[in-house]
Amino acid sequence: MAEENISLTVNGRAQSVRADPRTPLLYVLRNDLQLNGPKFGCGLSQCGACTVILGGNAIRSCVTPLKSVSAKSVTTLEGLGSVKKMHPIQKAFLDEQAAQCGYCINGMIMTTKALLDKTPKPTDSQIKQALAGNLCRCGTHSRIIKAVKRAARMKKEGPA
Repeated sequence: MAEENISLTVNGRAQSVRADPRTPLLYVLRNDLQLNGPKFGCGLSQCGACTVILGGNAIRSCVTPLKSVSAKSVTTLEGLGSVKKMHPIQKAFLDEQAAQCGYCINGMIMTTKALLDKTPKPTDSQIKQALAGNLCRCGTHSRIIKAVKRAARMKKEGPA
């Protein structure tokens, strides 16, 4: 298929890229828009490293064709906050030292964002179920769960 001009909204900003509409969203985010929060992990929607928020849902950008996101809002890790002004979820993950190698953290944080937007006070079971599709090889699962709980408390109380 030939390349087309495709418009999309990423992190609240209108963007236009020239690409094959079948191109995975992840490639456009990383290569064309230089957004490096979402990572290439498996390319098969099985690890969660490429997770972004689309229409309020955590989705795998490695298998999402660019044409399917036109006219929808995409949020990446960069759209949540920055080093200078962290989102409460990012701060909670930092405070709990939830990352070891950090490769999975994009997916964990973005999945947490989608979860807390829908379920502000999740149970341990709901947290584990939501994060089940995100692989972490370093074994920081207990700290990740603590970070999600801390983020839920911070969201309820407001940022510090």
